[in-house]
Order: sequence, then structure tokens, then C-alpha cells
Amino acid sequence: MKALRPFFWAAILVAAFLYVTSVGHWNVSRLLPAPSANGHYWDSPASAASGFSSDEQNNIDVYKAAREATVNITSVVYRENFFMQVYPSEGTGSGFILNGDGEILTNHHVVKGSSQLTVTLADKKVYKAKVLGTDPRDDLALLKIDTGRKLPAMRLGDSDSLVVGQKVLAIGNPFGFEGTLTTGIVSSLNRTIQTEASRALEGMIQTDAAINPGNSGGPLLDSHGNVIGINTAIYGQGNIGIGFAMPINRAKSMLDEFQKSGHISRPILGIKEVWVTGDLAEMLELPAKGGLLIEQVDRGSPAEEGGLHGPNDVVIVGGAYQLAVGGDLIVAVEGQPVTTRDALQKVMDRKRGGDMLNLAIFRRGRTMDVKIKLGEAPAVL
Repeated sequence: MKALRPFFWAAILVAAFLYVTSVGHWNVSRLLPAPSANGHYWDSPASAASGFSSDEQNNIDVYKAAREATVNITSVVYRENFFMQVYPSEGTGSGFILNGDGEILTNHHVVKGSSQLTVTLADKKVYKAKVLGTDPRDDLALLKIDTGRKLPAMRLGDSDSLVVGQKVLAIGNPFGFEGTLTTGIVSSLNRTIQTEASRALEGMIQTDAAINPGNSGGPLLDSHGNVIGINTAIYGQGNIGIGFAMPINRAKSMLDEFQKSGHISRPILGIKEVWVTGDLAEMLELPAKGGLLIEQVDRGSPAEEGGLHGPNDVVIVGGAYQLAVGGDLIVAVEGQPVTTRDALQKVMDRKRGGDMLNLAIFRRGRTMDVKIKLGEAPAVL
């Protein structure tokens, strides 16, 4: 009897399976959850009933208002390859429309060296652009396109009132993906960064809003849609949450100058200088605190006209390095002691052609003040 028991249970299981799976009794719906009230197996998304959050709606509103005034800039630069053959190289960047007449603000490095510039608007129409002026010191450029119609324009905000932590939005064309919006906050203010040309850009806005190649020249906006910066640089080769924008108030001074004079000037002093301090300064019978030793004064330059003296001798330093000596030592610029090698350059970056420059110099054992009217350097694209 015990030997037959397994067969008995097997028969019962087979009979139960046949009963349950028979056409008359099989109903797959018994194994599934009951449909919702709307007759579907899914619930309606919450946004359909509650709408966007206030922050989402702000992003949407700012983007809609700013997208039409953000442009894509394409530049063509001719280069030489290893075989001395000239070939065109194309680069892209961003910009934004300043007024209905088609004036556009972007970065200088977006248009530098370009032989051909085109601007693509949000409606996909393409126009040739001309450069009205550039300011390499602040990496800014002013362009113009002629469309025969009034264009939507951006509102310029006040970058001096920014605070760390406030929301910002960036619009541009990273990697050619036009009209891309990213959001973040002001991570820090008054940052100094070095450009590829080894120039220092001071007072920069740091943000964690994603900025990538192609974003350069595009607007950085506050939550009211005002432009508070021009997206300029990233840290490293790609977005890692550290991007930098030129404060819009720096651009305003350039725009004011262009409006008044019809061009953008760069100041020129006309000297070459070298930083000396410590033992080297004392060896040259100069103050130990050091300063900027003038190694060359250009003929006919504002420096020469202002009375600055160049070198009258050459010494060998360290057994190999030639140093021109005997010239004036600049110890203060605009009333501030010279404590770094870029002290003069920083002040010059805030000057325009025709401005006065106040220097304190050390000459033949005594310190004196000198005032120099800066010249105007020729425009360089």
C-alpha cells in the first residue's frame, strides 16, 4: 500500500492541474492586479493634476523668454597642417542678442582668428556676421548681423549684486546641441582663472551649471531671466561642475565705450618689465621688497613721453640669464604696492586708451610719482 501512495498523490495533482487550466475555469485576470478606476493598469502622472513645481515653472518661463535671443556662432579659421597645406577648421560657440538691431555679445576666443563668421538664430535661419569690436583682456567680442527685421533681445542684469547660492541658468550650444538649458547655482565669486593664452581673467563667477565646449559666449541668467554673466570657461576638459562666467557688468563698460566712440580701445603703455625681489633686488641696489624693473621702453610710446627710464646696462644672473638693469623700478600702481609680477597687468586690464595711469617708481635711490596718459593699441581680432 505504501508503494502505491506516490502514484496516488501524483494522480491528484494531475487532476487538479487539468481542472484549473481547463477553458471553463482558466482566467488570467485572477492572477493580475485589478485595473484602476480609469480602466488602465497604470495611474495618471501627478503632474497632470498638480502641474509643475514653482522651480520647474521658473525654469520653463526663463527658457522660453531667453531661447529666442540665444544664438549659435560658427567660425572658420584657416590652418596649416604638417605638409604646409592650408585647410579650413570650423569651431562653434554661443552668443546672445543685445538689441533688436542684431548686435550680439560673445567671447573673444569664439571669433579669434576667424576668416568667416555665421550666426544661426533659434528659427534656424543663418546670417553672416561682422565683428564690431573685441576686448581680449576680458575675452569679449561684439558682433552684428543684418536680418532686415527686429530681433528678440536679452535684458542685462547686475552682476555686482550676485550672492553665492542663488540660482542660475545657462543656455547655449554645447557640442553643437543647440538651445541646451542647464541649471545650477553661483558656487563662488571673484575667481581668477588662467586662459590658454596665459592671461588672467579676474572677478569670474563660478557656477556648477553644466558648461561644456560650445557653451562659450552664451548667457548665464538669474531666475528673473536677466543676463548676469557670459559663459566663458570650464575647469578641465569637460563638465565636472566647475564652470566660469565673465560678469556682465564687465561687458557693460565695453558696450558703453562702443556706444560713445564707435570702437573698443585697448590701452598701451609701451614697456617690458620683469619682477625682481629679495636677494636679487638687493644685489641690484634696489629695495628688497622689489617691484617691476623696466627692461625696455618703446620709442614714441606713452611710457617714453611720460618720462619712464629704460635700462643702461646688462648683467649676467645665475651664470646664464641676461638682465637689463639701470631702468626705473615700479614699486606702486594706482597707489597700491607692487607685490606680484602681474600687478601692473591687472590695473591695465581695467583701463582704456586715453586713461591716466599713476605709478610710483624708484630711481637712483629715491621714490617719485609719475602720471602717464595711456595710448590706444590697434584693434586685433
